Amino acid sequence: MENIRRPAVAGQFYEGNETSLNERIKECFLDERGPKTLPKIIKADKKNVGIVVPHAGYIYSGAIAAHSYNYLTSKGFAKTFLIIGPNHTGIGSGVSLMTEGSWLTPLGKVPINEKLAKELNIGPITKDDNAHMYEHSIEVQLPFLQFSAGKQEFGFVPICMAMQDSETSAKVGKIIADAIIKSDENVVIIASTDFSHAGFNYMSMPPEGIRVDEYAKKQDKLAIDQILKMDPEGLIDTVQKNSITMCGYGPVAAMLTATKILGAKKAELLKYGTSYEVHPGTSCVGYGALSIY
Repeated sequence: MENIRRPAVAGQFYEGNETSLNERIKECFLDERGPKTLPKIIKADKKNVGIVVPHAGYIYSGAIAAHSYNYLTSKGFAKTFLIIGPNHTGIGSGVSLMTEGSWLTPLGKVPINEKLAKELNIGPITKDDNAHMYEHSIEVQLPFLQFSAGKQEFGFVPICMAMQDSETSAKVGKIIADAIIKSDENVVIIASTDFSHAGFNYMSMPPEGIRVDEYAKKQDKLAIDQILKMDPEGLIDTVQKNSITMCGYGPVAAMLTATKILGAKKAELLKYGTSYEVHPGTSCVGYGALSIY
């Protein structure tokens, strides 16, 4: 019997039926904050390496996420996507991997690349389906991939990180790079993260006189500068020293470690935005779309 991971946040973070979800994702691409174009797969010789994508509700972060997926399709489209996200639920092991089955979304099923997944089940990365049961950071990327893929088939591997320290992130990145080299496949690494969670809702208040979104932008620039330098240790150190409430710095650091081993030389900020642009208030979350190649 096939192991099917059913959607945990359909109808919450994104629409729960195929027609409405396709329409929502289309709107994200065409939005003023988005790339203002629909994704089109263009064959390219250059291998895709890595992207950073937000994972909030589509109404807030979908237009920013669309920049990363538009970049992916403009550079070709991989057969496999390795998605690393933070563990928000606290369930499961320190670094949790699913190695078999498929994930269901309103747009259909996405199979796990079982061969690649089993190569990753070493060191701090352990097989643990429970960590993925209710976690949204990886799930919300799949409908964007399905929409962007059109009729092209693809697989993926999910890795969920509760432990995000420098040592663990470096080990995870090295294991990922080694497995991709061994597989000789074109694999894109997706690091799923939101940036600053600032304001009343997150108990992270800005200094007096600074608007909550301006504070988030200021904090996030510090983290984004480290990503643009492709410095995974610098990113984690900056996040910790400046109390930046970025939920997925470990996945981004692991992705940077892996992509550098795989030959990436440059990082580019495709788009930055905040939830304040959609819903001004006393709280704000920052979102960044970046490419690493």
